[in-house]
Amino acid sequence: MASKVAVALLVMCVVVIASVHADKFGSCFNTCEQECMAGGQGQTFCEMKCDTDCFDKEVAGSVNEAHLAPIK
Repeated sequence: MASKVAVALLVMCVVVIASVHADKFGSCFNTCEQECMAGGQGQTFCEMKCDTDCFDKEVAGSVNEAHLAPIK
């Protein structure tokens, strides 16, 4: 019984964490894409650019949060 509760709690935590990260990425992507397209670029170019830029920002944020950034 206790193992089922522990598994359910773990799954719930994973879902909550994943949704928070998806919200941050989606917000970054939407803002970036709107600004890019307003600058006269095409939708495909902006989608690829913003996908890369926002992914890079998300990874950099995760590294900093995990204190894995190199010591300067």
